[in-house]
Amino acid sequence: MLLRDIMKYIESEYEVINRTPCEVCGGEFITEGLQISLVDGDPFDICQCVCSNCGHEKEFVFFAPFIYDKSYKYKHNLN
Repeated sequence: MLLRDIMKYIESEYEVINRTPCEVCGGEFITEGLQISLVDGDPFDICQCVCSNCGHEKEFVFFAPFIYDKSYKYKHNLN
């Protein structure tokens, strides 16, 4: 998987978060924390979010296939 593909995955996660209204007040979520966890051996991005209006907390969980992609070489320069 190319670095560009990884960035598209991450970008799509934030699109989901930004398009999901708070179920309490309809406000927008802000990401406060991000971690990678294994669930039954599969990697997931877990985003801890909070509503900018009412403070309601919500966790978004996304499959992260790029975490253990052996075809990706970590020799890419980000610049």
